[in-house]
Amino acid sequence: MAKIVFVTGANKGIGFGIAKHLGRSGWQVIIGARNEQRATRAMEVLRAEGADVLDWVSIDLADLSSIGQAASTLRTDYPGLTLLVNNAGIPGDMSVDSEHTTLASIRETLEVNFVGTFALTKALIPLLAENRGRIVNITVPSEISPYWHPLAYVASKAAQNAMMGVMATEFQQSGTPVETFSVHPGPTTTDLNGNMALPGFHDIETVGLKVAELINDGLSHQGEFIELYPIVEE
Repeated sequence: MAKIVFVTGANKGIGFGIAKHLGRSGWQVIIGARNEQRATRAMEVLRAEGADVLDWVSIDLADLSSIGQAASTLRTDYPGLTLLVNNAGIPGDMSVDSEHTTLASIRETLEVNFVGTFALTKALIPLLAENRGRIVNITVPSEISPYWHPLAYVASKAAQNAMMGVMATEFQQSGTPVETFSVHPGPTTTDLNGNMALPGFHDIETVGLKVAELINDGLSHQGEFIELYPIVEE
């Protein structure tokens, strides 16, 4: 039986790396993206690099109607979906401290990274339960690092971490056959951080491979927060 995964934000960055290595290790990948041109280009590159890519599904995590349509498409066209990777997100304004962070930035970042991610996850839980599936969230620690702590982004991911923990507990208590866990890739050079490349940073290829290996390890990670490359003191 084919293993089908939907990766949000898979047209670039960490999502692209995850899609690539899952698609090369027995998974059939569906790309989640906002832009058709970028999604099509990503599919061409992924297929050329040996990934099994089925198609792409349009989704904008800032738009609840778009999320609903994407979930409906997935349920109808891909009833065998067994894995959701919540990767897509926005950075908020990472250039300012908390005092100078605007309410607009807080709202926008929470709307995408938490509200939109929750809405998509909620919509797909029944299908994933039918298929004894999994939900993997790409996130950062809720604990505050003294070296990197943009308020809007960290707050949105803390909410996402809480979502994972509550859902994992409830799945276990109710006997719902869905597993959920979170992965912190560690410092990674991507568009989200302006392609920052400092000592200790990793590239998309390395992180994508490590996440795929974790997903494919055959172990249960229900409710776990797993750090691939923790942020360490310089």
